[in-house]
Amino acid sequence: MSHARKIGLRRQFATCAAFSGLAALIIFCFHQPPYLASLLAGLPLYYQAAIGLGVGCLYWAATQIGYRYAANANTTKSTVESYGRLDLSGRNPIWISLAAGFGEELLFRGALQPLAGIWLTSAIFVIAHTRAYRFNGLNMRVLTQACGVFAVSMGLGLIAMYVGLVAAIIIHASVDTVGLYMVKGEIRKLQPQS
Repeated sequence: MSHARKIGLRRQFATCAAFSGLAALIIFCFHQPPYLASLLAGLPLYYQAAIGLGVGCLYWAATQIGYRYAANANTTKSTVESYGRLDLSGRNPIWISLAAGFGEELLFRGALQPLAGIWLTSAIFVIAHTRAYRFNGLNMRVLTQACGVFAVSMGLGLIAMYVGLVAAIIIHASVDTVGLYMVKGEIRKLQPQS
């Protein structure tokens, strides 16, 4: 693991603020009022929260099982390396996940998807994650991860469309929290014991 300076919370929150600001601009310029009502559309909020948390728990269980079989896969190693650049100390995985879940879902599902549709929005979502996942060429690892990010985006898009944006935000934050804590655990295993 590299000893380069970690990407901190300030940068993560700045990205969330930029995404949220861009989302607000798009919503105010291209969506019809009432803005808040359209963002909160869908199932009642308590159903959205329950579905979001339920899917998050299912993802945690699937991750625990899947990781046993994919721990040494190139995509897994690459994901750990990519997200290992973040400052995952303390409760940072939770804060990073909440920021990403809110900012990205507000922009991609709340602002862009109603205008561009689910397919184009998911393609833009993949492009937005190019740097995070180090999509730096066309090989099997990049293709596998890009398809995975696209599929996750499609799933979040469908959740936002049929359940509601709040559920998509909770699912996104839950998935990221689980993933970042797994990365944090892997980094801890790689560090020399003192």
